[in-house]
Amino acid sequence: MTKWTAADIADQQGRTFVVTGANSGLGEVAARALAKAGAHVVLACRDTTKGDAVARTIGDNAEVRRLDLADLASVRDFAAGIGSVDVLVNNAGVMAVPRRKTVDGFEMQIGTNHLGHFALTGLLLAKITDRIVTMSSTAHKMGSIDLDDLNWENRKYNRWSAYGQSKLANLLFTYELQRRLAAAGSSVKAVAAHPGYASTNLQAHTESVQDKLMAVGNRIFAQSAEMGALPMLYAAAVPDVAGGSYLGPDGLFEQRGHPKVVGSNEKSRDEKTAGALWSLSENLTGVEYTFA
Repeated sequence: MTKWTAADIADQQGRTFVVTGANSGLGEVAARALAKAGAHVVLACRDTTKGDAVARTIGDNAEVRRLDLADLASVRDFAAGIGSVDVLVNNAGVMAVPRRKTVDGFEMQIGTNHLGHFALTGLLLAKITDRIVTMSSTAHKMGSIDLDDLNWENRKYNRWSAYGQSKLANLLFTYELQRRLAAAGSSVKAVAAHPGYASTNLQAHTESVQDKLMAVGNRIFAQSAEMGALPMLYAAAVPDVAGGSYLGPDGLFEQRGHPKVVGSNEKSRDEKTAGALWSLSENLTGVEYTFA
């Protein structure tokens, strides 16, 4: 796995990838790399104008479909229009945004980063032939799952704690999904990844002075989006990745470098919390998983 790069992606001819949030940042980088390797890539974007601009530069291997993860009706419409998929990459997300709600009344970060992708994966599961890759973050370490107040209705809202909760939820979801797939005898795998500290526009939407501070950090400390996308690409395209793996950079504190299997904290491995979060997510989204 040492020094693996996007140039090492095997031929992906005949394979279809859905990448959420592929109109910019890590998703755009991943879509370009997968299409270059021959894959057909569906750019699942809320902003289809930006998505179309990216797709035009990629060429015939890219198509754009509208998907707003903060609107379950949009998620259902998107899923209904998709055929067979080899790999679903749950990449899109928001970080440290001010308190606001999704169309369905969820806190925006848990609603977009976890619940939207939970619903999308469940609705597409029967169409997925290979694997589901979900993006988490080292920020999962500062998260806690409050099953009684997942949407911050009774707590004082803290944007970073809400982000950490959503990224912890991504890992709990991935590990629980893998357990359920394996129990059902499915060959489909669930894998997670994180980009380390990568320079993207994710850090530009806090609508606070933190945007300026993080812009400085991006210039001085962050690795490129091309490097940050490598763990996701490895998780999505390398054949022998094990289900339940978590990929991240191999450098100091997993902030930069080439992809390797990394660990996650004890909270992310709590099977009781994972099962309870799964049930709550099904209830909130109205999407119940069926395992063949």
